[in-house]
Amino acid sequence: MTEAQRHQILLDMLAQLGFVTVENVIERLGISPATARRDINKLDESGKLKKVRNGAEAITQQRPRWTPMNLHQAQNHDEKVRIAKAASQLVNAGESVVINCGSTAFLLGREMCGKPVQIITNYLPLANYLIDQEHDSVIIMGGQYNKSQSITLSPQGSENSLYAGHWMFTSGKGLTADGLYKTDMLTAMAEQKMLNVVGKLVVLVDSSKVGERAGMLFSRADQIDMLITGKNANPEILQQLEAQGVSIMRVLKVLAEKRHCCGQRFWRDAMSYARFPQAGQIVVQTCLNQRLL
Repeated sequence: MTEAQRHQILLDMLAQLGFVTVENVIERLGISPATARRDINKLDESGKLKKVRNGAEAITQQRPRWTPMNLHQAQNHDEKVRIAKAASQLVNAGESVVINCGSTAFLLGREMCGKPVQIITNYLPLANYLIDQEHDSVIIMGGQYNKSQSITLSPQGSENSLYAGHWMFTSGKGLTADGLYKTDMLTAMAEQKMLNVVGKLVVLVDSSKVGERAGMLFSRADQIDMLITGKNANPEILQQLEAQGVSIMRVLKVLAEKRHCCGQRFWRDAMSYARFPQAGQIVVQTCLNQRLL
């Protein structure tokens, strides 16, 4: 019997009974206690049942949950894809990057997968993806599993402070001239410990979050090295951040714009950058990738 078949039988049992014990599952499916608990845990993670002490109970309405499988349904998905692509081009071979949780983080990890870089993360969906894709160098930060965020969090003063990287990419629920805001306090506090041991802090937020203030202040503006956001980001906020030393990169898609480069014609699917030192290199690289023979 496959795992999918076991899961369906277990859900059918819950539909009929409303509650099952681990012993009920073991007896009905003829599996070990460890397998029964693992099946319950997986179905609980996917929102298909509610795990309770020594068993599981049915839920009347499945709770929505973001997963890499429905990534395309994430808010502002297309803009986040462009942000992730731009961010991935900042990293050189042999460097190490810290990537935190969220849909943009997953998109960035997907862009970097297979490249000769070390990826450090506490975000389990991303870690699982990288392992499945056989990425060469993945470091998973240890700690207590936080179910709501699908991440691991370490106690105050633990080994997380040892995970230094060349780059740290993070996002949040809001960004103002004061800095980046996050709504989950435990997550923010765990990630704050790493700010002093990474080379550069890069904030990845879509346009809708620029100008929003939500939750706790995760990092002050003067701690942010770069911001990558979309074309519709609040220009007043961007100017205020730039005045505090933040390098600003705005990404957008330019359709059907003809260019000539080295005697060849290209359709340029490019990105627009504002006062960013490596912008020219990235635009040229994007242009070369779009060559039409």
